[in-house]
Amino acid sequence: MNTDPHTQDDDLPPLPTSSDDLLTYLDKLGIAYDLHHHRPVFTVEESRDVDAAIDGCGCRNLFLRDKKKKMFLVVLANETAVDLKSLEGVLDCARLSFGSAGRLWDFLGVRPGSVCPFSVINDTDNQITVILDSYMMDQDIVCYHPMENHRTIALKPQDLLKFLDSCGHTPHILDIGQQNETSQ
Repeated sequence: MNTDPHTQDDDLPPLPTSSDDLLTYLDKLGIAYDLHHHRPVFTVEESRDVDAAIDGCGCRNLFLRDKKKKMFLVVLANETAVDLKSLEGVLDCARLSFGSAGRLWDFLGVRPGSVCPFSVINDTDNQITVILDSYMMDQDIVCYHPMENHRTIALKPQDLLKFLDSCGHTPHILDIGQQNETSQ
């Protein structure tokens, strides 16, 4: 199996919920969004020029677990600075670390570089706690990859909440960190 996340590998299994499946699901929910196609991006740094071309708040996602193996999907604005030690206090947990690629696939059905809030559609057992950055949720438009990192969709935060509710996930909206003025 190809271990370089920056290349495509035809041997990888198909996503449990494809990007097109997600868009069809959003359409059925009556959620309006703008779809943008672009080159694959794997990091916030790589996506800066892509984000600059899309109206809305560029966002990132952290798939984390604590020492008790509780899993979190933390969704925040790119400019929200956060460190894991501080986040432990906000989430009332200890020893946060990033979830492995295998765990990401097993629980959210996406690959590294494509983590997004929409991936909870694959968490049918509700094992992931969704945390949303309050700063991000105060924006007019938020932007995320729809399961794959060569597309971005822009939608209203209340429509993200509608989607999460339809998947049986009630997110916690928390003040996660400070906005980093230099990354805006």
